[in-house]
Amino acid sequence: MTNIKIERWNHLFVKEISEIIKNEIKDKQIDFVTITDCDITTDLSYAKVYFTVLDDSKKDDIEKALNKASSYIRGQLSQRVEIRHTPQLRFIYDESIDYGNKIEEIIDEIHQED
Repeated sequence: MTNIKIERWNHLFVKEISEIIKNEIKDKQIDFVTITDCDITTDLSYAKVYFTVLDDSKKDDIEKALNKASSYIRGQLSQRVEIRHTPQLRFIYDESIDYGNKIEEIIDEIHQED
């Protein structure tokens, strides 16, 4: 079971990373990124940050750009959040929305057959 304190950190990180990307990153490639979730390890050393983009064809390039900017984002995060050790960030494209859309299409097909 996930610690409640970790869950609070996860939500705070999503909010703060979104703000940093929106207001402080000047890379135009990262403009339309939405941070959907964060998964911080229990020892607070690593954080997987999940994101989605409007244009799925650019998701690989944007993932590379986000991971390249992760040290800058981590530095900004350490100034905004009072935490003893700011975890290393790893950005991962969130496949759950695509998966949910696929399930929804399958359900619609089943209902149309009936």
